[in-house]
Amino acid sequence: MSDADVITVVLADDHPVVRDGLTALLASVPSIEVVGLAATGREAIRAAVTLHPDVLVLDLQMPDLNGIQAARQISRVAPGVALLVLTMFDDDESVFAAMRAGARGYLLKGAAQEEIVRGIQAVAAGEAIFGPGVARRMVGFFSAVPATVPFADLTDREREVLDLVAAGSRNNDIARRLSIAPKTVANHVSAIFAKLQVADRGQAIIVARDAGLGRRDG
Repeated sequence: MSDADVITVVLADDHPVVRDGLTALLASVPSIEVVGLAATGREAIRAAVTLHPDVLVLDLQMPDLNGIQAARQISRVAPGVALLVLTMFDDDESVFAAMRAGARGYLLKGAAQEEIVRGIQAVAAGEAIFGPGVARRMVGFFSAVPATVPFADLTDREREVLDLVAAGSRNNDIARRLSIAPKTVANHVSAIFAKLQVADRGQAIIVARDAGLGRRDG
């Protein structure tokens, strides 16, 4: 990139009309320069490696390798290239597959010209950006997902023991509270330390309290 203020872009889409339209659109933006075009998934990967653009605008439906497969490989072989998906697909599976593959942004074809330019600028700056419809879908998805259980690697009993440890209870107190042997409590505590990768009780208490455990009202 000759000018630090210019964002270099590769456009990957199997439709010449789309590539030509995007090229014409971006040619009118002084801060963006189209440095390459790709018509297949493999061409997109090659362009990412050889041209190393700031941003690669990628369709999902392309020959030989689809956009998800191409994005996955580009994220591995050219991690410095920001991926912006521009596609007609707005289903959950496509959106989240693209995010998992490394895309920083997801816009739908038919987006306003200003939205596409803003999307390129955003992902080039390290931001994540989604078209309005996609953003609503993601908000709806995540609002429907139940809250993550802290320390999912722990068993229910280990989480119960950790909660009491974080509240300041000693092993004998925990044994009486849970009606189990002190040695069983000690075994649970050892397993908890290993799973949380902490060295002692003090570290376990800090980690547990950071996750909201050990709090007692009153």
